[in-house]
Amino acid sequence: MKIPRLVLAGTHSGVGKTTLTLGILAALRQRGLKIQPFKVGPDYIDPGLHQVAAGEVSHNLDSWMGSPAALRRLFRKHAGTAEFSLVEGVMGLFDGAKGEGEAGSTAQVAKILKAPVVLVFSAGGLARSAAALISGYRNFDPDLQLAGVIANGIGSSRHREFIRDVVEGELGLPWLGALHRDADLTIPGRHLGLLPAAENKDLGQVLERLGQSMEQQLDLDGLLLLARQAPFLEKDPAQTLPPASPVRLAVARDEAFHFYYQDSLDYLEELGADLHYFSPLKDRSLPREADGIYIGGGFPEEFLPLLTSNQPMKSQIQRAWSEGMPIYAECGGLMYLCRQIAAAGQEFPGVGLVPSRVQMGKKLAALGYVRARLRKPSLLGGEGTELKGHEFHWSTMEELPQEDSAYCLKGGRGGDGRLEGYARENLLASYVHLHFRYHPGAAQKFLACCAAYRKARWQKDG
Repeated sequence: MKIPRLVLAGTHSGVGKTTLTLGILAALRQRGLKIQPFKVGPDYIDPGLHQVAAGEVSHNLDSWMGSPAALRRLFRKHAGTAEFSLVEGVMGLFDGAKGEGEAGSTAQVAKILKAPVVLVFSAGGLARSAAALISGYRNFDPDLQLAGVIANGIGSSRHREFIRDVVEGELGLPWLGALHRDADLTIPGRHLGLLPAAENKDLGQVLERLGQSMEQQLDLDGLLLLARQAPFLEKDPAQTLPPASPVRLAVARDEAFHFYYQDSLDYLEELGADLHYFSPLKDRSLPREADGIYIGGGFPEEFLPLLTSNQPMKSQIQRAWSEGMPIYAECGGLMYLCRQIAAAGQEFPGVGLVPSRVQMGKKLAALGYVRARLRKPSLLGGEGTELKGHEFHWSTMEELPQEDSAYCLKGGRGGDGRLEGYARENLLASYVHLHFRYHPGAAQKFLACCAAYRKARWQKDG
């Protein structure tokens, strides 16, 4: 099956991959093309920006958490009807899981998808040295198809032509354009990355300007031609799903909680979950007849006065837990369920299900892939079950009882064997983010717990 596709990779983080991706998506959408965005690795914010630019939900491709077959299935599922699919890379082209070679890298994903790679590099301060830089990336992995380059941060028209001559004349690589330095064409950020789409009121105007700049400064026709030259992508066997167990799952989703992999939610639905979204910020009650609660990550620290003053919602969650309803929370959700949340010199009362105080810090407390081994039977599996996840947070937990720790972690920041999270009875809350499609057993176990609660409630109610 011919699927026009490209991977947009960078020489390093901060080279402008996301700005270029958003601009290309916006420009091609303005042309009327049906485009499908993807993001390499564990990222929530960039896919949300992609969706606004492309008009299509963006999906995460993670080759550390998921198998090559799972990645190809996911990619084909969403790219099959698109005229052009663009995969934004993560970090530098060859950067992946620490100490595991190419695992989790943009390069690995590109090879799994047999996708041509367009390399973005920072041209600031470079002349002929650009040839040495790009040559190193092209020759590092002979199995990778480096199909073209884009220069970012060009200082002048003369500089642009000099770099172009180097790329085309000395390297023989397709020159796909260059972006001049423009402080107005940037996306504002905060401590976990770029400002989320839901909070960026000027995003539409920025995307319009970005799209216009890409039309003027990039060879978009050349990009499309390279994408259409991508080779045939084999079809993997379909994934077999177990019989569905219909449950009603309450999913927290608002400005404070929106870190979800779309394919995690899709997979839960494929397993039989009926998802009902609610806002811990604004709603006064949980969705009716819910059989379980899923509270993802996000930015609860940005909304603490409003979030923690919503006592009716906190009381509903407390009551649901006391009645045995399964509750699963990640990162920001863990923070919200704690007894206290300390930020900006103030203390805020959380839901209180996790007997701990969480303290917002001024620097990263954890970042990276982790292997999380369950220390006891829980909502996600039996004792000893290993899950692959990702941590990325600035806060730390205090006074958390070690005997109720959910996981024993390996990888990421900190020593191997460290304890993390909280698991007790029908609750599991942790800093670790999971991708449920890449962890079918954990997803099925969680929904089985919800189904068991549903059955018990029916029997009790007669």
